Amino acid sequence: MKKKGISKKPKPKIIPRPSHNVSRDEISRSALKVLYRLHKSGYRAFLVGGGVRDALLGLHPKDFDIATDAHPDEVRALFANCRLIGRRFRLAHIRFGREIIEVATFRAAADKAAKIPDVLHDEEGRILRDNVYGKIDEDVWRRDFTCNALYYDISDFSIWDYVSGVEDIRKRKLVMIGNPDRRLREDPVRMLRAVRFAAKLDFEIDETIAISIAKNHQLLSNVPPARLFDEFLKMFQAGNSEKTFSLLRKFDLFKMLFPETDKRIKEDDQFLKFIHAALQNTDDRIDKGQSVTPMFLLGVFLWGPVEKRAERLQVKENMSVIQALTVASYEISGLQQAHISIPRRFTMPMREMLAMQPRFEKRRGKRALRLLDHRRFRAAYDFMMLRARCSEVDTDIADFWTEVQKQTADQRRVSFAVQRQARSGKSRHPHWRRKSRVN
Repeated sequence: MKKKGISKKPKPKIIPRPSHNVSRDEISRSALKVLYRLHKSGYRAFLVGGGVRDALLGLHPKDFDIATDAHPDEVRALFANCRLIGRRFRLAHIRFGREIIEVATFRAAADKAAKIPDVLHDEEGRILRDNVYGKIDEDVWRRDFTCNALYYDISDFSIWDYVSGVEDIRKRKLVMIGNPDRRLREDPVRMLRAVRFAAKLDFEIDETIAISIAKNHQLLSNVPPARLFDEFLKMFQAGNSEKTFSLLRKFDLFKMLFPETDKRIKEDDQFLKFIHAALQNTDDRIDKGQSVTPMFLLGVFLWGPVEKRAERLQVKENMSVIQALTVASYEISGLQQAHISIPRRFTMPMREMLAMQPRFEKRRGKRALRLLDHRRFRAAYDFMMLRARCSEVDTDIADFWTEVQKQTADQRRVSFAVQRQARSGKSRHPHWRRKSRVN
């Protein structure tokens, strides 16, 4: 029988240190410093969420969030390197060099908080502000999934489990805490988080969550586009982008993020193959420790709509291919901003990368040679190579641009059929020639 959410229980199951595999060796020194200082100052201090979950799964945790009964101002008083952030949820960020440890105060139960003026919801039930503090046995019910609601107590290294989270981790199952419909209305981004965790951890999404997503996926349109961009980064830059994409499409969530792309996918199977090839490439790069940029993948998702729009512009406005792609990429990225707010530092290079694609077809002359020095050449070349893998670009074109990058300057001039420029001198200067005739 499927679980229908998790109902409240009065006491946690406390798992002592000998009965679990979470070790302090897997916790960052910075997080341990925060935990120990809170504990020594008389506060309860727990590592909570993904750090505990990943340690139990035998993964190497990267995120270390802390929950405490200390209020934000009290946390700030203990750490000179602390600043308080957030309106929606007041949090303490403690910085150690480039590492930030996030500390959250236990929050009150949802039914208790709903009666307090400092809590604000929109018409759909989404939480806009919530800074009502409570106890750990109230805080647990505010968390989203059972696997993220485990508390590692620094005082005795035990794990507190209120919601059978350890058992769900063992079953590799993603289960919502509380009524899924209500929890997704409180924060529709939880739908994206469900997909992200399922892809990352190879968990099965509980049937009750799947049913609720089907009913509530339209609520994502109420989420600020800037926040959805942050979620986009988390979903597609963690090494599980291809599986994430497939799950987003399965649950009709992708169309809420990239509606123009979703339309084009349904019209063109070749575009879908291109996206999968790009996602595989992204995951491979992350697996090898190579860098990835959101600009590139955003260009991949928007390429189909941009290409289609450019074809229309060529016919209606009598534009060249490059002009049409330039205008189309500007228009399509503008439409996309209503769904995911993409910073300008990504949209501008993305548009350049897309508009450069026709230039790879020209392999003769100085202008073609100068393409190698373009600041976006490498990204545009990688994009073109993906298109070649999907038979959008002839292999001889791809081979040509691959080979010329290995050549010397003289070899490139031959490849591009560019003659060596003659040296300029006085004998060729027209004014000198006129003076010589006078003399």
